[in-house]
Amino acid sequence: MELLEKKIEEDRITLVRQGISMGMDYEKYRDLVHHLVDTKQTTGLPQSEANIEYTQLNDRRMKRWDKTFRLPETVAQKVSNIPSRLKFLVLTESWCGDAAHSMPIMNKMAETNPNMEFKVLLRDENPELMDAFLTNGSRSIPKLVVFDADLNEIIAEWGPRPSIATQMANDFKATHGTFTPEFKQDLQVWYNKNKGEDILNDLVGLLPLE
Repeated sequence: MELLEKKIEEDRITLVRQGISMGMDYEKYRDLVHHLVDTKQTTGLPQSEANIEYTQLNDRRMKRWDKTFRLPETVAQKVSNIPSRLKFLVLTESWCGDAAHSMPIMNKMAETNPNMEFKVLLRDENPELMDAFLTNGSRSIPKLVVFDADLNEIIAEWGPRPSIATQMANDFKATHGTFTPEFKQDLQVWYNKNKGEDILNDLVGLLPLE
């Protein structure tokens, strides 16, 4: 059993390393989303009207977060002092509302430390990698993988939502069976009121801070 688990982890590490080498940086991802908005398209399949509208909405959300979110000075100082070469690899799609709130914060963290790198891949174009990092058997996004290039190890995974939002979603689904448009709207209101604090706390907890 230990040999099998070791082989599975080695395969995951290989996929992550490949994903990092192929991934786009955050600026390129933002340019892609801008282009999709201009051409009324979305990433992934299907090219539905709903997903096109979500992409347009998420572009505005990310623009707002990019402009307004700031790391607290104490957090920025700790993150900037991490000596390890850490790679953030995120699987997402442009229509994903949860990703629009969390990815700008991931990017702010990565920008704080020159040893850190943030790369983005589209889920539907990378099914093998996605299937190596399922959440409760589902291809839930965004999915963040934190890779330590010095140790050649996957040191953390995160996603698709911060801890409080995850509990909200689990409770609603347990009661109602599926997410309604009203719940999705309530979740977006929560993200805005929380101001990224829960996302930031979750992400900081993944890192090897001294």
